[in-house]
Amino acid sequence: MSEQLALLPEYLTAHLQLTLLALLCSTAISLPLGVAITRVRWLETPVLALAGIIQTIPSLALLAIMVPLLASLQLQSIGFLPAFVGLTLYGVLPILRNTVTGIAGVNPAQREAARAVGMTEAQQLRRVELPLALPVIIAGLRTATVWTVGIATLSTPVGATSLGNYIFSGLQTRNYAAVLVGCVAAAVLALLLDSLVRGLEIGIRTRRRRFIGTVGTTIAILYLYTGFTLAATLLPRDHPTITIGAKGFTEQYVLAELLGQWVERETGHPTSQMQSLGSMVAFDALVAGDIDVLVDYTGTLWANVLKRTTTGINREVVLAEVSAFLFDQHGIQVVATLGFENAYAVAARAQDAERMRLTRISDLTPLAPTLSMAGDFEFFSRPEWVAIRDAYELTFDAQRSMDAGLMYQAVAEGAVDLISAYTTDGRITAYDLRVLEDDRGAIPPYDAVVLVSAKLSRERPDVVSTLSRLQGTIDVESMRRMNLLVDEQGVDPSTVAAGFITTLSADR
Repeated sequence: MSEQLALLPEYLTAHLQLTLLALLCSTAISLPLGVAITRVRWLETPVLALAGIIQTIPSLALLAIMVPLLASLQLQSIGFLPAFVGLTLYGVLPILRNTVTGIAGVNPAQREAARAVGMTEAQQLRRVELPLALPVIIAGLRTATVWTVGIATLSTPVGATSLGNYIFSGLQTRNYAAVLVGCVAAAVLALLLDSLVRGLEIGIRTRRRRFIGTVGTTIAILYLYTGFTLAATLLPRDHPTITIGAKGFTEQYVLAELLGQWVERETGHPTSQMQSLGSMVAFDALVAGDIDVLVDYTGTLWANVLKRTTTGINREVVLAEVSAFLFDQHGIQVVATLGFENAYAVAARAQDAERMRLTRISDLTPLAPTLSMAGDFEFFSRPEWVAIRDAYELTFDAQRSMDAGLMYQAVAEGAVDLISAYTTDGRITAYDLRVLEDDRGAIPPYDAVVLVSAKLSRERPDVVSTLSRLQGTIDVESMRRMNLLVDEQGVDPSTVAAGFITTLSADR
């Protein structure tokens, strides 16, 4: 728990930055737009409909949409900006709708009285309509506040640090202390900000200046803190941080820690991580130079980047062609092949495999309509799955996408019959699972390779040289042991990585 609490200042500060700035922009958009709608009535239907459509998009999908959209505009495609834009859009509807409703609900007699005493349109709005509509507007702002705090936890997969880092990594590594800290911190933050907004409304409504001053000062302090801490991250540094990307499963967390500690130890350059990224989000970030280093897998690159067929291919050919393509098209270098392969595999409980006489994937073909299979969030939309499905003519009774960590628990408990396992995952042994032979060669090779961006190659050749010394240093059993330490014994990935580096240095 102490390790998780040590991360709280960083994660909470990042969460505050996203939440407060997104709320400020949502309010700046919604209030004047809401006032305009009450003056130009034909705007109401199209504007509220557009805001409603944005609101119906699942929040994680909305954040993910920002990545390619911003990339097409030559803007930062991962990290703070896509999360900020997505959260701003998501906060517009409740404030906008309540602004329109609140102003429209003002008693016509009060408007008539304001005109009778000679008030201009602007005076009528400022002195009569907005004060009377304030409780309704504040209710919308409070709703937007709570929503934004909650949705900001989903910013992690697009590369933005938030309290969601606790939740995503904790679920994957089964570190429920991390999940608890993330959930409690987000809930407390939502309650605190909601209370501040409510307090400001009470102070304005009851004309208690001292109360308004206290609440307003607290809000101003939070915004000043947010502004200064965000500005500090944008200042140029003498030694720029090397950013290491990590996808959303245990092995990636361990390897990102390992690479970061290795670079810091051997070169002295500071490093940071962007965790829980989707496969293509991580690759696109490497191409754009938003991250500097990434461990990826040749089969993933072959199928998803080169768009090649995955059936009946040669391991050496895949590595050579992937390396050439990445360098020629994007300037990305494959600086090391770590020494192990982490392929997708189809796995079942050993006792079920014995009962159904399963040893090969082809044995599933006649049984598939009676079985269920779980995969990680990406698996059933990947070319690798299409190749497996078509090669073996598989049509399962049910296909379920779930967190990669939870799917092992699901198959162990009998909630599903099969999973898309990773061959280096120690839980295959721990949960007594049987990996079925890919007898038709549908699954490509998945050598783990260290990729560096074109930017890093130009600016930090010493880091590239340091990373290249990791060539062939991790065999499959070592990787499996490290994964198992995290998944089953609850050891922090940074501790596991540090232990491996110590062993590696001793061997040399």
